[in-house]
Amino acid sequence: MDQLLAAVDLGSNSFRLSIGRIVQQDGTPQIYQIDRLKETVRLAAGLDAEKRLGDDAIERAIAVLERFGDRLRSFHPNRVRAVATNTFRVARNTRDFLPRAEAALGFPIEVIAGREEARLIFSGVVHTLPPSPNKRLVIDIGGGSTEVIIGKGHEPGLMSSLYMGCVSYSRQFFSDGVVDAHQMKQAELAARREIEVIAKQYRKTGWKEVYGSSGTAKALFAILTECRFSDRGITRAGLAKLKDRIVRSGRVIPSELPGIKVERSDVLPGGLAIMSALFDELGIDVMHTGDGALRLGVLYDLLGRDDEHDKRDESVRQFMKRYHVDPNQARRVHHAALTLFDAMFPEGPERAELRPALGWAADLHEVGLSIAHNAYHKHTAYVLENADMPGFSRADQQLLALLALGHQGKLTKLEPLIRTRPQWKAILSLRLAVLLFRRRGEIEPLPLTASVRDNSIVVRVNREWLAQHPLSDFTLRAEEAEWNKVGFSFELLEF
Repeated sequence: MDQLLAAVDLGSNSFRLSIGRIVQQDGTPQIYQIDRLKETVRLAAGLDAEKRLGDDAIERAIAVLERFGDRLRSFHPNRVRAVATNTFRVARNTRDFLPRAEAALGFPIEVIAGREEARLIFSGVVHTLPPSPNKRLVIDIGGGSTEVIIGKGHEPGLMSSLYMGCVSYSRQFFSDGVVDAHQMKQAELAARREIEVIAKQYRKTGWKEVYGSSGTAKALFAILTECRFSDRGITRAGLAKLKDRIVRSGRVIPSELPGIKVERSDVLPGGLAIMSALFDELGIDVMHTGDGALRLGVLYDLLGRDDEHDKRDESVRQFMKRYHVDPNQARRVHHAALTLFDAMFPEGPERAELRPALGWAADLHEVGLSIAHNAYHKHTAYVLENADMPGFSRADQQLLALLALGHQGKLTKLEPLIRTRPQWKAILSLRLAVLLFRRRGEIEPLPLTASVRDNSIVVRVNREWLAQHPLSDFTLRAEEAEWNKVGFSFELLEF
């Protein structure tokens, strides 16, 4: 089982599960998919006018997740990654039903940002293509969003996530199933308005090859080929012929379109309008299809974490450079925070989740200094929660922001979270580490230790060191008062 990885893709149209086996080829690990499950959920169709998911859509999702969870029951948590995309991002009641969804699946679910989705899609596609020195344009039309990426090799360059998808557009423009020339034109114009925001930059960057990775792209390829509307992939002329056929029929009639899957028929008009708009706005001549997609990108991302090439580590290094973080100070605080944390937090899944986050927060806690020194911890927290950080989910970034916000200043701003969640131990470790290294010099060994039990904190500090550092003495006394204000017992002892 250790050689198996599992990816769960909770899309706006379909939920997918892929299980891959890690195989070494000439010293390079590769993933071979050995099992796949796909179920059409149409989650985006369950959004009401107020962007809330209805009970029926939630029940469909929970039922599928229970079946996926049954297949994954023997997997260790660090061998599974579940990601949720656009509908989970926009639904106003996601927080209400997400715990139930996670319980059904049996694993945490990460609601990923659009750019992170784009990065993973590009990774999934290029891992199934032969090596090429050319720039590649990859387009994924999902149920609720469309990702557009230009990259070279395995590295994405331009990444965009546009708020349009085959389910949402079919529902908006073809809700009764009727397809006429006017509605098709309106759908295309709406899509072109979304695309024109990025079109100039994408055309300027350029590409040599174009691939579609979504169910929409594969459906269009199959239909155009089977209907002989195109003999070389998806083409502008082929799309025009398909639109004409559907408009003349007045709706999508599966029997008239060889190659279409019945379950795809009611979302085809929206996907066709978006694809046509992409061809027109970006000047695409021909598109081929790629077998890889988001779920394969997730598997390779898991493989990278398994081989200690975690994309999140790379993102942290890039942020440290971008925001001119002092690497020596980050190293000091990182080491001290983890040393204190390890002593107070027993082994277990909560520690396994919090420990790397604490290390990243320690590395990045001074990001806000590049904006302003005053209240820099608030600037840091804002950046970490809202910036695009490849490899990090929204929940990851919210945790980093919480730790950054709490690493100095008043603790009352974190109530009631600080009393009800285990993150307070990471916050305590980071606060003490930052306090110790305020003078930005080396300290070896650490002059204090910390232990916790329930809501009781005991900090033991070297008497001689404390006497030589009156500012640290004053700050530790103030720290004692801060923790007492939020309901903790904080005892400072000298040895």
